[in-house]
Amino acid sequence: MTAIPADFAGENLLRELAPQVLSAVIRRFGDFSAAEDAVQEALLAAAEQWPREGFPDSPRGWLIHVASRRMTDHLRAELARRRRETTAVIEAPFDAPPTLSDLDSAVGEDDTLILLFMCCHPALTSSSAIALTLRAVGGLTTAEIANAFLVPEATMAQRISRAKQRIKASGVPFRMPTERERSERLGAVLHVLYLIFNEGYVSSVGPNLQRTDLSTEAIRLTRAVRSLLPEDTEVAGLLALMLLTDARRPARTGPDGELIPLDKQDRTLWNRTAISEGIALITETLSRGVIGAYQLQAAIAAIHDEALRAEDTDWPQILALYGLLKRMTDNPMVTLNHAIAWAMVHGPRAGLELLDGLDHDGRLRGHYRLDAARAHLLERAGDYDAAIAHYRTASSRTTSIPERDYLATQAARLGAGKK
Repeated sequence: MTAIPADFAGENLLRELAPQVLSAVIRRFGDFSAAEDAVQEALLAAAEQWPREGFPDSPRGWLIHVASRRMTDHLRAELARRRRETTAVIEAPFDAPPTLSDLDSAVGEDDTLILLFMCCHPALTSSSAIALTLRAVGGLTTAEIANAFLVPEATMAQRISRAKQRIKASGVPFRMPTERERSERLGAVLHVLYLIFNEGYVSSVGPNLQRTDLSTEAIRLTRAVRSLLPEDTEVAGLLALMLLTDARRPARTGPDGELIPLDKQDRTLWNRTAISEGIALITETLSRGVIGAYQLQAAIAAIHDEALRAEDTDWPQILALYGLLKRMTDNPMVTLNHAIAWAMVHGPRAGLELLDGLDHDGRLRGHYRLDAARAHLLERAGDYDAAIAHYRTASSRTTSIPERDYLATQAARLGAGKK
C-alpha cells in the first residue's frame, strides 16, 4: 500500500479498494509488478485530486481507469524501446478504453480472493508467497511485513521483489484455482490472513494501536475462504480465533488511544455477539476430532473471553493448550506465551526460567516482546529494579507508539512507587 496523506478523509476507502483495483489491473495486463506500481500511482492521484474535486461516482472504476492508463503508458514505452509491434491484446485498451462504469462492474466480489490464492502460488517459497500477499492483499508496508517475520526491512524488500518476478515468470493465470490447487495453497493463505489480522489488531508501526481496516478485511476474507471450504476445520478455527480476539477491541484502548492490557479491560465492553459466534464455531469444530494450530489458539481465546473477570481465567487449561500448541509449531511467540501461562500457574520465577531459554533464539533475541514479558514477570516476582530496566528496554525497541508509551508508563509507575 502506498503512502497516503494521514489527513485524507478517504484513506480507509483507498485501502479497501487497493487489492480490488490491483486484481482488475493484473487480470487485464498480466504483469504483477508493473500493475502494483500503476495502482500505487492511481492511489496517490486519488489522494491528491479527490479532496479538491470531490469523490467520483465510482471510486473503484476511477482507480482502475487511472491505473490502466498508467499501465498503457508503461506498455507503450516498453514497446517503443523494444521496437516491436503491439499485440492485439495490448492494442485494445489503447483504441477503445472502457468506461468507468464498465471498469467498475468488471471487478467481481471474489477478485480479492483470487488475488489471495494467486499470490500463494507454489512457484514461490512459503515465506515469499506470504510476504507478497501481505503486500498486495493486506496493504501492509515492507516494514510491517518485516516486523511480522522478525527480519530486517531490506531482507523483506528483496524477498518481495523476487516473488513478483517469479509470479511474472510463472505465467500463472488470474483465476480461482482448482480444488486441488486451493488445497495446496491453503496453508499459506491462512497464514497470510492470520498475519493481516494480527497487524490490524496490534499495529506494529506508527501512532495507532490498531488498524480496524486490516482486521475487518482479514475477517471478511476468512469468511469468504470458509464459504469455499466449509468443511475445513482450520479455516473455521482461524475465523473463530479472529472473532474471539476482535471481540475485545472496544476495551483495548482508553479515551486517548492508550493501550489497556487484557487483565485491566472493562469486559462489559466486549462484543458478546462476536464471542458467541466464535465459541459456537470452535465448539463445533473441535468436536470433529481433527485439531490444528488455529483451533487451539481459538480455544485459548475462548477461555479468556468466557472469564467474566481476569481472576476467573482458567490458566491451567490455557497452559495445557499451549503445551499442545508448542508441540505442533515452532513459533517463538507460542513459546513466549507458554512461558507466561506457565508463570500464571506455577509462579513468576518458574516462568522467568522458561524465558531464559528464549534468549538463544535468534528470532526473538532483541525483540521487545521478550523484554516486555520478562518485565511483567519480574514485577510479579517483586524484582522492581530489574522490571523497570526491562520495561525501558522494551519501550525503546518497539516501533508502535502506543506500546512504547504503555511500557514507558509501567517503568515510570514502578519507579514512582519506590520513592
